[in-house]
Amino acid sequence: MITQINISDASDFRRICERIGFDSRAIAFLQPKFRNFHIYAEHVDFRAASFLKQELLSRGGDCVVAKHVIDAKTEFSDVLLIGTEKQLRNLLEKLRSMDCWGLREFREEFADLLRNIFVNVWEMSLPNNRSLKFSGRTKLMAIMNVTPDSFFADSRLSSEREILHSAEKFLESGADILDIGGESTRPGARQISESEELARVIPAVKLLRKNFPGAIISLDTYKSGVANAAALEGVDIINDISGFSFDAKIPEITAKNGLAYVLTNFRADNSENQNANLLSELDDYFREKLAILENSGVKREKIILDPGLGFGKNISQNLQLVKHIEFLRKFACPILVGHSRKRFTQKNLLRTLAVSAYLSGKVQILRVHDICENFQILDMLDAIKNSE
Repeated sequence: MITQINISDASDFRRICERIGFDSRAIAFLQPKFRNFHIYAEHVDFRAASFLKQELLSRGGDCVVAKHVIDAKTEFSDVLLIGTEKQLRNLLEKLRSMDCWGLREFREEFADLLRNIFVNVWEMSLPNNRSLKFSGRTKLMAIMNVTPDSFFADSRLSSEREILHSAEKFLESGADILDIGGESTRPGARQISESEELARVIPAVKLLRKNFPGAIISLDTYKSGVANAAALEGVDIINDISGFSFDAKIPEITAKNGLAYVLTNFRADNSENQNANLLSELDDYFREKLAILENSGVKREKIILDPGLGFGKNISQNLQLVKHIEFLRKFACPILVGHSRKRFTQKNLLRTLAVSAYLSGKVQILRVHDICENFQILDMLDAIKNSE
């Protein structure tokens, strides 16, 4: 038999090599060769673009540039580099001796990218000796809303009994994190005061910490006062949909209490945003925000990135972010996506599950309402990926 097979990732490649009986000491040498990567660079000097193309071709890779690069009728060109990890790293070595045509700046960003996109394991320390480890399988964050007006009615919890029953069901069904929210962020929702939010979330946090002492608890808030009070009651993660744009004290509170932080891209919902270069905009946004967080004492290893689906993005932009979600890997942080029953999925469970399936293995956390159904999807996909 001679046939084509699918190799899904480096672990799968290793298993196949071991099945063949290949010398295990040499597998690490071959792993950088098994998969092609596609690296996109904007606005590259035409001479640098030509150089990159020739150098990558000579190493067995390929490169897409504008057709007029060859005859110098264009000053700049976007560039698509196509190659294995080994080919790209060899290109980087060549670039270390090149400082002309903007290649020095290109090299520095390219080096950061290659260093970060191959990070696959994170271990995040949390308060009171808890920890959260990411190593391949996508984790699930369960949405628990102690609000009367969240857009998905079935997620609303109004009594201690409902909170405990839901938490127990979620954890038994495969949830890794419980995310408590006290204020709805749906379009048109009423903003509530800090005191009202405290009255909703603090009893819920106390209840969960008492009854599920080992659980990882996240708090969905953008208010520093609420975050601080919840930290004292045992919250592990602050999930801030505003990227501390609404309250600049959030980073300080996060650092002081040793919490993990979900940094979300939040955009104003206006017509100008619909024509923006979204990936470039998010790249600038996360660079700026990460620098502020780290300067405030929040360690990079405690930061999770969320592209903010639905926050100031139209349907096309939401789909674009899902498709290209791995562009966030360049920041070497775990990635969280909150897509569950949002408008771009028509608030539909099956469409939500389709997005979950696409994102499986590409991101580290999915924030969802329907834990059981999502767990079944992820579990089946992992079984297929890990099969022989």
